[in-house]
Amino acid sequence: MTSTTVLLVEAVAGAFAYHVWRESLESTGRPQSVLGLFLLALSAPFVVALVAIVALVVSAVVVAPLLAGAGWLGRRCSGREAWWWVPVSAAAVTAVAVAAGALSGRLGHGAATAVWGVGTVALAAPALIAWGLLLPGCPRLPDRSVVGALALWGTLAVVTAWAVAGAVLEAGVAYEPPRLDAARVAGTWSDGGGGTLTLGADGRATAHRVEVHAFTGDVEPVVRRCTGTGTWRYRSGDGTWSQSVHVAVEGCALEPWSVYGSPEHPKIFVYVGDPDPDVADVYVLRKADAA
Repeated sequence: MTSTTVLLVEAVAGAFAYHVWRESLESTGRPQSVLGLFLLALSAPFVVALVAIVALVVSAVVVAPLLAGAGWLGRRCSGREAWWWVPVSAAAVTAVAVAAGALSGRLGHGAATAVWGVGTVALAAPALIAWGLLLPGCPRLPDRSVVGALALWGTLAVVTAWAVAGAVLEAGVAYEPPRLDAARVAGTWSDGGGGTLTLGADGRATAHRVEVHAFTGDVEPVVRRCTGTGTWRYRSGDGTWSQSVHVAVEGCALEPWSVYGSPEHPKIFVYVGDPDPDVADVYVLRKADAA
């Protein structure tokens, strides 16, 4: 019960942390920021039962054997059980899982190290709490007292994690596109596959094999390459998310380009098909002289 509850609290707090991390990543869609965090909190009761089942399985299959292994290591190596064997065992168990992910090519070195560290803490915390309650001589609390304490401190931890996540997002961690102007937009933009769009400081545009996507009712769009000359203009909009670059080339139906990327490496893009950022594909041009 103890380790399952701690794992459940960790999962909910981890979901809030994951949301903040996702909001900080470069994206073509406007972050949901605090609103998304609020919606995540509203949806939590609907998934808590499923998460509780997973936490129960992890507690039985991973945490309980981990405690047994830590006790065995303590008795074998130092003649007595000691708390530090719990995080050591957690680190070893997590290392095996991370190594499997790294060998499969799904995790890079940086990601593997981060997952190993987070996984070790996530397993060690419930194991250490359970270990402390199981110590010889530790007074056995009534089940009702244990459940009440876990509910109180677990709720407090979740609310604190939610508040901290909201404060971090309000502090401006969420991603925003770089602010451009006409001078910064002028130059050559490339799709990395032979397509280039050259925007002159005089307002002239030259397209060379720039992709144009047209939908004719089929699942996949019809793609053709646009080559020609025309004009362009930059619109600043009301904020960084509403910036756009409008290019008119004779014979090419080019949509307005939106802005994302970073100040050092700006990008412009158009949606391919459904403009929903969660499912849409995008066609991206990168500033050639900033690459």
